[in-house]
Amino acid sequence: MEKPVDILIARNAESFSFIYQETLDRLYAHGRVIFFDPEDNTSPFSLLPSPFLYLPGGYPEKHLEALVKAEETRQAIREFAERGGHIVAECGGMMYLCQSIVTDDGEYPMCGVLPYKISARTEDRKLSLGYRRFAMDGKEFRGHEFHYTQFLGEKPGSAIQVFNAKGEPVATPIIRYKNVVASYTHIYNLWQI
Repeated sequence: MEKPVDILIARNAESFSFIYQETLDRLYAHGRVIFFDPEDNTSPFSLLPSPFLYLPGGYPEKHLEALVKAEETRQAIREFAERGGHIVAECGGMMYLCQSIVTDDGEYPMCGVLPYKISARTEDRKLSLGYRRFAMDGKEFRGHEFHYTQFLGEKPGSAIQVFNAKGEPVATPIIRYKNVVASYTHIYNLWQI
């Protein structure tokens, strides 16, 4: 972000709550920041029509019924992505952009921007944990990964190779679709995207 931009950030007590204070401080320095709750059934783009959209991590799998009921919000985000809107989605935010989240209680439709299903079923729980780094568009990004949910079925290919703290390749995908960057990685230097 080299020039001032409008930044729209999903924020909720639990679904989209994992945001570093340093990230917020840096984003505030880059433009006007407005928060919205994805559980509200209104288009967030009425607040900012052409923003940089940031969907941070959290636990959307614990609030699936509320997220499903907010159909207008999900549709607005899907349409924004399809029009080429800029989105960065980390962990829970990436899950929210997927086709659906599957739990022990059933399958819940999400935004449908990414054609993947995420499993939050007990039988599929597996800890993925560690520091991550990758290069994208000539810049180096660092972050960490911590989650139990998994892609259901075949894992998506990664647009970029991701490495752990020892410099070893890991299978964490960085998904790029139009102007969307999504991953399980929580990025420390997000403002460089």
